[in-house]
Amino acid sequence: MPALATAAAERALADAKISAHEIDAILISTCTGYLCPGLTSYASERLGLRPDVLALDLVGQGCGAALPNLQTAHALVASGNCARVLSICVEVCSAAFYLDDDAGVLISACLFGDGAGAAVLSASANSGRRVKWKSGGSLLKPDDRELLRFEQKNGMLRNILTPDVPALAARHCETVFADTLARSQTARSQISGWIFHPGGRDVLLALREKFQLTNGDTRWSEAVLRDHGNMSSPSVLFVLQAALADRAPGGLWWMSSFGAGFSCHGALLEVE
Repeated sequence: MPALATAAAERALADAKISAHEIDAILISTCTGYLCPGLTSYASERLGLRPDVLALDLVGQGCGAALPNLQTAHALVASGNCARVLSICVEVCSAAFYLDDDAGVLISACLFGDGAGAAVLSASANSGRRVKWKSGGSLLKPDDRELLRFEQKNGMLRNILTPDVPALAARHCETVFADTLARSQTARSQISGWIFHPGGRDVLLALREKFQLTNGDTRWSEAVLRDHGNMSSPSVLFVLQAALADRAPGGLWWMSSFGAGFSCHGALLEVE
């Protein structure tokens, strides 16, 4: 897992055209690889980050972790305490494959994959497309916790995945979306791009129905799901990268992730 996180970080640093010594903070999210010391220790060593780097390990947020990670990184930059923050999400879901005859367990084994994504956040743009965090929101529903979570069984992680998840994700995503638009005084008609965590086929169908979207609106999420599976927390970063690489029109984009907790997160991004 440290090697996977490091590889994603090295690509992000290269894309940002900065050196490892320019990073002031590193944030790593995972729900499949707990270590003590955390992954930030190993990734910082491999990357050659400065000894005084701020290192934060964020664990247990499941598939939704990328947006809380990015929001924390954004806050560090906005505060002026950090000029450049390295944000990483990494999962080795294959390490959590517990097999039995439960339908949710079997679907999980077919659905989830390994992956890592990383981004560098700073107040100054590089030569690429500029993505600015405008606003965001979150929703935590502990009453729904048992519908999607890890449990410990026979000393292993066993995924609980229930049929309620697609409708639940769509409903909570719409709530966060509506709240964020209202707070930022943004009209739905202003959204030109949709970046959804590709939780699964039924999840994307439920999101399209709830948001009244077309297949084209969710094509980047569908492509990531088809090519990589659900990689948990890094997945939505892959979707964002796919949309940017596809030269999707700029403007206001909606980015949303959701997962264990039950938690849902959203961000209003301004893309140039």
